[in-house]
Amino acid sequence: MSKNITRNIKLTISYDGIAYTGWQSQPGKRTIQGELERAVGELTGFVTKVAGASRTDTGVSALGQVANIIIESPVPTDNFPKALNHRLPRDIRILEAVEVPADFDASSDAKSKLYRYKIYTGKHPNALETRNAWHRPGKLDVGAMNAAAQLLIGEHDFKSFAAAADKRSTSVRTVTTCSVRLDDSNDKWIYIDIEANRFLYNMVRNIVGTLVEIGRGRWQPEK
Repeated sequence: MSKNITRNIKLTISYDGIAYTGWQSQPGKRTIQGELERAVGELTGFVTKVAGASRTDTGVSALGQVANIIIESPVPTDNFPKALNHRLPRDIRILEAVEVPADFDASSDAKSKLYRYKIYTGKHPNALETRNAWHRPGKLDVGAMNAAAQLLIGEHDFKSFAAAADKRSTSVRTVTTCSVRLDDSNDKWIYIDIEANRFLYNMVRNIVGTLVEIGRGRWQPEK
């Protein structure tokens, strides 16, 4: 019998995070990482860590989260998406699986991460369209919000936007994109895009909350 060869497999994953307590495995809680590790274990017969590029928070969804697994399973790489999707809940899907070099790590090798917040400002939300959006009725000053967002671009100390529980050694991050705009066809929708090399715990959520307060007129954009 031939010996299994250790392989490093990169997974691209989409998921609806509404029903999950974020990405990271937590005892007694349903998480994205927990579901993935269960499915990989069922497929390969071994307990395997699924290392993600980003630890998304409770309720956050993903269009293209990247993760990697180190395995010795003979399952062909091309078969992983179908085999894992068969074992995963329908709100978590493997989009692609490719073999990568042994030293690839989804977290440390990530060049940037992009978050989009969707805000619906209409009076009555559509149950399907606003499932993964913040329903915040009432007009917001998108121009003021975007002006404030531009001030966040570049390398800054974002400690004031981090949760108190974040104990990382440095709070300096480089934001490459930060913009606020209305949907081209429906001005009840506002999109906030934030891209950076890395994020602090709750950093994006706190930035969005601050921008909304500016949009309400409670605060003014300033350096």
